[in-house]
Amino acid sequence: MSTTEKSDRFLYVIEANKGIIYKIANSYCKKAEDRKDLIQEIVSQLWRSFGNYSDRYKYSTWIYRIALNVAISFYRKENRRKVISSPISEGLFNLTDLDDTTETESKLRLLQQFIQELNDLDKALMLLYLEEKSHREIAEIIGITETNVATKIGRIKLLLKQKFMTTETN
Repeated sequence: MSTTEKSDRFLYVIEANKGIIYKIANSYCKKAEDRKDLIQEIVSQLWRSFGNYSDRYKYSTWIYRIALNVAISFYRKENRRKVISSPISEGLFNLTDLDDTTETESKLRLLQQFIQELNDLDKALMLLYLEEKSHREIAEIIGITETNVATKIGRIKLLLKQKFMTTETN
C-alpha cells in the first residue's frame, strides 16, 4: 500500500470511528484543553500503530484498545502533575445541567460518582459495559479473558449495588 493510500485509509478509519476517541477523551479528561491533548495523543498513537493493524480485529476494537491504553497512561501522567482531578468527567454522562426532579436522574448522578471512585481498569470495563460491548469485545480491547471480564463486571455491579443500598439507608 502506498503512503497516500495508507494515509487515506487511516483518515477514513478515524472519521468512521471518531466517536470512540471522543467518548474516551471525555471519560478521562475534565478540561477541554486536556481532552484535545488526549485526542491528539490517541490519533498519533493510532497512526504509529496503523502499519501493525491486524484485520483479525474490527477497527473499532483496535481503536478502543489503543485509545484506552493511551488514555490511562495520559491520565496517570497528568494525575501525577495534579492537572486532572477525576478520570470520568461530567461529559460522559452530561448530567450536570439536569434538574433534581426525578429519582432516575438522582441515581444516574450517584452512578457517575461511584464510577469516578473505581480504579483505572474497572473504569475502562464500565465504560465498555455501558457502551453495550459484548464480553468478547471487552476482553479483546482490555486484553483479559472473557471469564475475567464477566467476573470483574459482576463484582463491579455488586459493589455499585452495595453503594446504592448504603446511600438509600442514610
